[in-house]
Amino acid sequence: MNRREASGAPGLRLTRRGFVQAGSGLLGMSLPGLLAARNASAAAGATGRARSVIVILLSGGLGQHDSFDMKPEAPDAIRGEFNPIQTAVPGVHFCEHLPRLAARAQDLAVVRSMSHPEGNHLVAVHHVLTGRPSFPRGASDLDRVASRDDFPCYAAVVDRVRGKGEGIPNGVALPLKLIEGPLTWPGQDAGFLGPRHDPWQLRLDPNKPDARDDSLTLPEGLDPDRLHRRRHLLSQTTAAPAPGDAFVDQQDAALAMLCNSKVGAALDVDREDPGLIDRYGRHVFGRSLLTARRLVEIGVPVIQATMGIVQTWDTHTDNFPRLKDSLLPALDRAVSALLDDLKARGLLDETLVVMLGEFGRTPRISQLTPGAVPGRDHWPAVFPAVFAGGGVVGGQVIGKSDKLGAYPVTKTFGPPDLAATVYSALGVDPATELRDRLGRPLTLCTGEAIEPLYTTAEV
Repeated sequence: MNRREASGAPGLRLTRRGFVQAGSGLLGMSLPGLLAARNASAAAGATGRARSVIVILLSGGLGQHDSFDMKPEAPDAIRGEFNPIQTAVPGVHFCEHLPRLAARAQDLAVVRSMSHPEGNHLVAVHHVLTGRPSFPRGASDLDRVASRDDFPCYAAVVDRVRGKGEGIPNGVALPLKLIEGPLTWPGQDAGFLGPRHDPWQLRLDPNKPDARDDSLTLPEGLDPDRLHRRRHLLSQTTAAPAPGDAFVDQQDAALAMLCNSKVGAALDVDREDPGLIDRYGRHVFGRSLLTARRLVEIGVPVIQATMGIVQTWDTHTDNFPRLKDSLLPALDRAVSALLDDLKARGLLDETLVVMLGEFGRTPRISQLTPGAVPGRDHWPAVFPAVFAGGGVVGGQVIGKSDKLGAYPVTKTFGPPDLAATVYSALGVDPATELRDRLGRPLTLCTGEAIEPLYTTAEV
């Protein structure tokens, strides 16, 4: 399998591990020894296996009780209104409003013991999308907004390590930037690496899911050759930019994308069979994930597909009607179609799909205000994450929460471990050293890849 090489940029320390190969020494091994060897081989082989990673972010936080870690034996005030259904994996149950994903559980590894301490949306999103905690500059949300002192997101790190491709961005985020009023969520950009490494932000209108983003469409009468000639003329009539000028770097990257027919074609979702578009769903979830698959096909390494806009999944009120009537059915359809589509095209094995919110929801159902339809509040102590593809062993559950779905009772995995998993899958050494704006050395990732994803865990 072909794999992109790291660029060896200055200041970066990269390592590479090969596949563990079992030979004649396996002959005569006991069954436990054979299983251990197989699991070790799978875990080692996962490093660098993925060409792309799709991070499906459930912005606002999906409740564990209402999705992938149901507690049917818990009291009514915790169990909620939904019933569990049997998945394709014996003994594993999902929410009744996720029937398509339940039918594909053999492709999924569900980690039920994700955990971190951040109950604030902005700080938690930064943690999940970078693998590092943010450092609030004050007590209010306005002091937690995006800053160029933030740690860089996955796409930005890949862009720094690998360098710019020829018109193919190293990272794309869609459908919209996470912004609400004066608050811009941290963790979406390159942070201290600078704007030249920011992922490209694709804009899809949630109210017009069939409309495409025309930001890469050249005006009528302007073709790539003419655009290059204009740029050359401009360079002859203006002063030469300073080396490393971020604005010029971004201009060059934008020009390369505009002139790359693959990128424009990937965004033209209308080229797809209408039946396939229907299978994804003609809504923003479906449009986003179908676009994500098309970006995988042209070789974009990191795609962040947010399911909705900021806090779409923040169900403090009206939790059960919102999940039942709109959120879970649309998610179920779109993600299932993505998995089927990747598999049919031979792309699932080299594409790691990760789906999670920035945290879970409280075990106890409550009313945010008197008379409001009940919901669940923020709960970072335990929440689920779903993985597929990229060498992940499907059909398993990793980790366990207590009988109320409040705290983990097995080993926990946090954002640093998620980050190490993503980077290792892409062949980026988690021990890579970055330097912040003051030149201080920082280790890329402090966690460890979630090894059970590539082995067989007990349900």
